[in-house]
Amino acid sequence: MAEKITPREVDYSQWYIDIILNAKLADYSPVKGSMVIRPRGYAIWEKIRDEFDRRFKETGHENAYFPLLIPMSFLEKEAEHVHGFAPELAVVTHGGGEKLEEPYCIRPTSETIIWAMYRNWIQSWRDLPLLINQWANVVRWEKRTRLFLRTSEFLWQEGHTAHETEQEAREETLGMLEVYRDVVERYLAVPVVPGLKSESEKFAGAVDTYSIEAMMQDKKALQAGTSHFLGQNFAKAFDVKFQNRQGELEYVWATSWGVSTRLVGAVIMTHSDDKGLVLPPTLSPEDAVIIPIYRNDTKAAVTAFAEKLQAELHAAGFKIVLDIDDSSSPGWKFAEWEMRGTPVRIEIGPRDMQAGQVVMVRRDTGEKLFVPVGEAGARLRELQTQIQASLYERAKAFRDANTVPVSTLGELIEFFGVETAGTSGAKGGFAEALWCGSAECEASLKEKTKATLRCIPLGKQDHIEGKCAICGAPAKHRAIFARNY
Repeated sequence: MAEKITPREVDYSQWYIDIILNAKLADYSPVKGSMVIRPRGYAIWEKIRDEFDRRFKETGHENAYFPLLIPMSFLEKEAEHVHGFAPELAVVTHGGGEKLEEPYCIRPTSETIIWAMYRNWIQSWRDLPLLINQWANVVRWEKRTRLFLRTSEFLWQEGHTAHETEQEAREETLGMLEVYRDVVERYLAVPVVPGLKSESEKFAGAVDTYSIEAMMQDKKALQAGTSHFLGQNFAKAFDVKFQNRQGELEYVWATSWGVSTRLVGAVIMTHSDDKGLVLPPTLSPEDAVIIPIYRNDTKAAVTAFAEKLQAELHAAGFKIVLDIDDSSSPGWKFAEWEMRGTPVRIEIGPRDMQAGQVVMVRRDTGEKLFVPVGEAGARLRELQTQIQASLYERAKAFRDANTVPVSTLGELIEFFGVETAGTSGAKGGFAEALWCGSAECEASLKEKTKATLRCIPLGKQDHIEGKCAICGAPAKHRAIFARNY
């Protein structure tokens, strides 16, 4: 089974695609640039979606749904917004066999149509805050696509909130960024750096954009979620005013924030190995697989023993798959379930049955544990906690080992070196460097190294003293630079 996976050190990009295809997470679509998410991949997305949805509702947000088609004139109301998305728009010009009076774009994001509705819903400060989230698909006409990470159509959530004051909107922006950080780190076991985007990298139409940045095993950054303080830009574009507590009219303050199916790609590239997919227990469609090992004369007894254990674990709240397909050998099954990323494999043979034990094998480390059958449920629960923590700590250790302080342009160029196509052995990682705030410096570094400013990390901006690593001017920020997806 492992022969189907290109080793990471040989070609990291192909390794990633091999895992997706062989673990049956997604496949290429007949529609160029789009993907088909297969049941196992969608089950992982559902787990991610449901956890975020729970957290959104805990923080007072409600789900709604808005149209897929957006009048082109709506996008044109906010100049930065339409300029930022123009190259990626898919436009509908005909419907019902006739040319439309006004073209519609398929939503690249929903700020414009949502704010057109908010104009009707908001009249007074009593209508605020308005906290709405939408689970939907969007289309951005990407020229270079990669399964889960960047496709023309993808699934996501987009939160859109309206507030009475600037302070309240800014608190919402950072509050949702913290929800993202917490869920991605705790639930997906992917460590991230939360921070502010530069002016060059922010969302089109935002005042400030914040992101969480993760490091993949090839040392590239992946933007795992964004939260935007929109100020009053969209309120002014769509004339959304409210009567404040003093009886005066003013524009509302806004935020938007989103994560997408790109997080499935983040999980794959953070945790998996050359045997296939590795999943945190929180995301696996099954908690464990039981694989009985028998000869013809022991088949009935071992199978009955395995079925009894499966029923007991089900009763304890676990989702357990019993693989009794006789068309495949136990060794083939081991490799197949390793490919699929199941966190724990439970082996049962005649000797185990006689000894009243099972063998539990961790997917993340390959460690084998001999467990009395009466303790199987408790031990499986412990293993889930241990595997979840271990995956996070391993990824964090990798990120920390490849995050390096850099003080000069020469060091930055040396740090990123020459990009080696496909391999995970290329130089690079997260370069922590002082920066003057100049867009020219960002552009210059990108031209020389293909690295971009990923974020200005929160909590690391006190006592900035020194010179910009790129141009030598007085520094204003401490920033993270990296090559990215």
